[in-house]
Amino acid sequence: MSAPLHIAIDAMSGDRGPSVSVPAALAAAREFRDVRFTLTGRQADLERELQGAAPANVSCLFAKDVVEMTDHPRDALRRKKDSSMRRAIDLVKTGDAHACVSAGNTGALMATAHFVLKMLPGVERPAIVSIIPSRGGHTYMLDLGANASCTPAQLCQFAVMGSVLAADLEGAHERPRVGLLNIGEEEIKGNDVVQAAHNLMAGADINYVGFVEAHDIFSDKVDVVVTDGFTGNVALKSMEGAARLIADLMREEFTRTPLRKLGALAARPAINALRARMDPRRYNGATMVGFKGIVIKSHGGTDLFGFQRAIEAAVLEARNDVTARITQRLGAARDA
Repeated sequence: MSAPLHIAIDAMSGDRGPSVSVPAALAAAREFRDVRFTLTGRQADLERELQGAAPANVSCLFAKDVVEMTDHPRDALRRKKDSSMRRAIDLVKTGDAHACVSAGNTGALMATAHFVLKMLPGVERPAIVSIIPSRGGHTYMLDLGANASCTPAQLCQFAVMGSVLAADLEGAHERPRVGLLNIGEEEIKGNDVVQAAHNLMAGADINYVGFVEAHDIFSDKVDVVVTDGFTGNVALKSMEGAARLIADLMREEFTRTPLRKLGALAARPAINALRARMDPRRYNGATMVGFKGIVIKSHGGTDLFGFQRAIEAAVLEARNDVTARITQRLGAARDA
């Protein structure tokens, strides 16, 4: 890219708003000194958090409205055209910003990005992509909630987009292994949609390894897992619940007796290392892939560290020009 990289940040979004997003943006600005950052939000809120101490690569674009977590996507789109969320997406639309980050209402962010940015050629619906910890490091998984049901063609589009994303962001995987989530690995299993998607993916320009089961998400067998948004979101929430349960049970068992407390003290380095590897904040920043522009969705309740990770994801995707790469790959698939 010839122009300096520019990231727009919806600073009013999330459960804690500017108290988290602004310090995270300032930390990112210190880390990426060659990148410009624009904070969108209410003037009084931004100025209170900045306190006149913004570095040269941070600026503000003021907005009157805020999309609340309880707002219906349709109302946010129609009635809050001067919201911090809309301002950030508009910067991507005009080409001024290369990506935007928001921790706001997922439905409103999806609807606004769809209305403002439109879809890439050859993509029928957007998908939410995130990374899941696994034995191999992590696995890219989509869709995680944007589409409750999908056609075989849409699942195949998700596979192509997920493959490009994994290849560009990982570097080491030029041909990421892509699997289709199913109730079994055997080719005879699965409903009609999954069976038809399987056939389409087998003929697509991706490294398709076939059906995978839910436990394979955490293995080193696959780099990208494709499914519909209903199944993906249920799987994601199940993972989050299981992780919390394991943490709670470990805490209970390690504090049950004085001897076990002593054992916990001896095991603290290993426990801390495990906690760091499983920390969901490390994986914060889901990509809303398929739009004509990069949109990163941060978890609404994340802290400064988590929000900074979402910003880092935006910088990485923008530097790799992921949107252009997806467009190229989909165009080649249509011409084939």
